[in-house]
Order: sequence, then C-alpha cells, then structure tokens
Amino acid sequence: MSPNLLRLLFLLMIFISLSITSSLSTPSPADSPPYLWPLPAEFSFGNETLSVDPALTLIIAGNGGGSPIVRAAFDRYMGITFKHASGRASLLARIRFLRMVEYDITSLKIVVHSDSEELQLGVDESYTLMVSKKNEQSIVGAATIEANTVYGALRGLETFSQLCAFDYLTKSVQIYKAPWYIQDKPRFGYRGLLIDTSRHFLPMDVIKQIIESMSFAKLNVLHWHIVDEQSFPFETPTYPNLWKGAYSRWERYTVEDASEIVRFAKMRGINVMAEVDVPGHAESWGTGYPDLWPSLSCREPLDVTKNFTFDVISGILADMRKIFPFELFHLGGDEVNTDCWKNTTHVKEWLQGRNFTTKDAYKYFVLRAQQIAISKNWTPVNWEETFSSFGKDLDPRTVIQNWLVSDICQKAVAKGFRCIFSNQGYWYLDHLDVPWDEVYNTEPLNGIEDPSLQKLVIGGEVCMWGETADTSVVLQTIWPRAAAAAERMWSTREAVSKGNITLTALPRLHYFRCLLNNRGVPAAPVDNFYARRPPSGPGSCYAQ
Repeated sequence: MSPNLLRLLFLLMIFISLSITSSLSTPSPADSPPYLWPLPAEFSFGNETLSVDPALTLIIAGNGGGSPIVRAAFDRYMGITFKHASGRASLLARIRFLRMVEYDITSLKIVVHSDSEELQLGVDESYTLMVSKKNEQSIVGAATIEANTVYGALRGLETFSQLCAFDYLTKSVQIYKAPWYIQDKPRFGYRGLLIDTSRHFLPMDVIKQIIESMSFAKLNVLHWHIVDEQSFPFETPTYPNLWKGAYSRWERYTVEDASEIVRFAKMRGINVMAEVDVPGHAESWGTGYPDLWPSLSCREPLDVTKNFTFDVISGILADMRKIFPFELFHLGGDEVNTDCWKNTTHVKEWLQGRNFTTKDAYKYFVLRAQQIAISKNWTPVNWEETFSSFGKDLDPRTVIQNWLVSDICQKAVAKGFRCIFSNQGYWYLDHLDVPWDEVYNTEPLNGIEDPSLQKLVIGGEVCMWGETADTSVVLQTIWPRAAAAAERMWSTREAVSKGNITLTALPRLHYFRCLLNNRGVPAAPVDNFYARRPPSGPGSCYAQ
C-alpha cells in the first residue's frame, strides 16, 4: 500500500468512525493534556484515550529504518516514556500474556526512506505521525512514523513521546485525544542554542544534558563558543600550548571529548558549530604563545602583523576540521577594539607601511581568517560588526549572525548574505529580565517581506553567554525560555502569531516545562519575573 493511500485511508477512517473535535488547530487550554511543544505544522485529533503497551514493539521499514540512530533513539524514548516500568518490560510482557491484558497500541512502526545519515544544514526533518486504535473498524492501526531521513524520524519520536502520558490511576501509559494525524516540518533549517565554555567551564556531562534537552524542543544546532579572552580550554595538537590558557588543568576538553560531543549530538539530530573568535576576544591565546600578543600591554586584538598569528589560526582550524563535520564555522569578529594597535610600535609601523587605518587592519584580519576557513571547506559565520564595518568586502558565502542591531538581518539579506537572527534584546538568555512572552513574540523575519529574501534568513539562535552562568544554573537559565524561541523557529508563523498567547501557548509551555522537569532537566518556573529563580511559594509545576 502506497504512503499516500495509507494517509487517505487513515483520514477517511477518522472522519467516518469518530467525532473529531478539532482539525489542524491548537488544543484549547480547557482540553486535557498532553500538549505538544513545539506545535506541529498540521495535525488533527479525536476524542479517544488509548493505552500503550510497555513492551512496545519497534517495527522498522524503508532504506533507513534500520539505522543505529533510529534504534538508539527508540530505546532512549522507551526509557523516557515507560520510566515507571523501567527495566521491567519483559516482566510486564509476561504479565500481559498471562492476564490477557489488551493494549490499544502494541507497536510503533518507523519508516525511513533514505539510508543517508549525513547531518548538514537544511537536512529534511519532516515526518508524518499516525496513531489510532486497532479494532474491527480501523483500517490502519497502532502508531506509525514516516520520514524521509533518520532525523525526521527523531523529531517524530519526540512528538510521539509527548503524546504519551503516565496515568497514575491505571498505572499505564495513555494517549489522549486519539486518533492523531500529524504532518510536521520545521519552519527554519537552523534552530540554534549557543553555549559559552570560556567564561565558565561546563563539564562534559552538562554539555550532554544541554544537548539532550535541546532535542526535546527540536533545536538542531549547538553553537559551541569554546574559547574567549578569559580561557582557552580546548586541546589543539598542532599548537599544544594553547590550552595553557585554560582556567586550570582540570577545566579542559580533549580532542576525544570534542569528538564525543559531536557524536552524541548527531545521535539526536543536532549539529555542532564551533566558534573561534578572532581577532578580539583572544587574550587567552597568548598564555601559551605570547608572540600572539602585540605586546604585554596590548593583549588583544591578536597581532595582525605576524604570519605566525595566521599559522596558529590555520592550525587550530585544521585540527578542528577533523572533529567538526558541520559546514558552518564561526569566526567571531565582534567587539574588536583596535586602539592599542595604534600604540604598539611595530604594529603602528606595519599600518603606516601599508597605508592602513586600524579599521583596514581589522578588515584584513577578518578576510584572511575567512579564507583560511574556506580553504578547509568551511562556510564562515561572523558576528554582525563585520558586515556593518565592511560588508561589501566579505566573502559572499558568509553567514551574518545578528545580535546587536535589530534590523541587521534585513540589511544583510538585501545585500545577498544569509543571516542568523539572535537579537540580544530578546534572545540572549543571560538577560534574565526578558520574560517568556517577549522571547516568544520575537519574529526573525520582521521587516523582510520579499519571499526570496526571507529564505536567506536560515534561522535563529538563543544565546546562553556564560559570564554569570555555570553548571549550577545553566540549565534553569536556558529553560524554559529557549523553548519559546524554539517554537517560533519550528512552528508556522501563522500558528505562533495569532490569538492570545496566554491562551494558545502559555498552558502548553507550562506543560512542556514540567515535561522537562520530569525528564531530569531543571527548567525554572515559566512565570518568574527574573529567569532561573526558584518558585516563590508552594504550588503545582503546571501553574508556575
């Protein structure tokens, strides 16, 4: 039976046999959970409650159905969904057999059409999810996820897991409002979260927990701001003294650590974009190689006059290219204060010899670093100051990341550049006084009306800068506000921009925050005036 015919029969079955309470719409706050986050592109549901077998069987089909990525994800979600029966699946299966317990959903079929596991920008993350009771009236039974890629299947598994809720009275997992028919795909191909491991070191397990939590909200790029002026915790075999700039010998990442982060993220459909910020934000480099400093009193920007500076950049990028397969690499370029270049004798002479201003030298540095990245088959990403200062000279492949000026993406795409939206007024998570609704209502395409230019905004990113966040608070600072941006980036613009979000979004966000808590993610209360603060008093998770 063809997939299209399968869908038609399923929809016909829903229409004939059930009273549908909604079609392609958002559940009202009065409806019982589960709520879905982020909201799927299209969905319909009914009014039945179905029980799910704790010994749920995985059935695979298609060229990619047998992928280890799919199988590992199924096992992870079994542990999440049936955690009240963890380790007892075989026992429960025997009990079911002895007692002849009937479950409505006994299998999950995952169909993946492509056998490719390549994870790059714009990979197809679409999926179809169908859940219905198997009975004499139904043509299609049980649960089915169909996707073109393994990464679409991962997104479908997350949605399926959110449909499943443990009922404490029956002590069983149930799916409410069945049958479900969901056709879903992301609005933007790039949906990022930045973490900063220079201002405060984050242990490997914490980074992994952040990545795991990202998958629950369908974010798909971890922007790893690894090094900065304060510390250089990353192992660089070509220049091994660089990580002498780490805070301590215990706060470092080996090559093997970074490779493990990339592997762990890929298993969850998440790319890792590394950042090495040049020429500013790089004082820590000189701890291991003092020649990178223009002088002892001018420790950043890096010394623009020496080939050694660019040899080190090339060595770092060559080492990193063996670890990070993502096509984008971030070269920073922001907040470059060149004043001390003018006061350093040999740099001043170099500038005069080329008839350069310090702004010319800044441009020279950024463009030379771009060419190094491009030579290693990377597409360069730079912060917006590079575009504002000398945009016409940037390599046309450059992706501009907005953070400072609200209309920079409008200006960048008008010049043909791609752009990532990260406006600091709303999507910088270290700004603790920005409430969830302002995060949610921030629209990356504001002011961009031409559809051809809208396509150049590849997505957005929330940024968890680390000056005032370490392991003790980082997750509760990220969540749940990052989820507000995640839905803006995944769901259709029409769905997230209409109606009263206090009714359409807030109840679902409360539910999602509690879902995160139940999965071990210490997401803070939704309604705090300042992010990451604990509750002000007793109360339900679903009302804080």
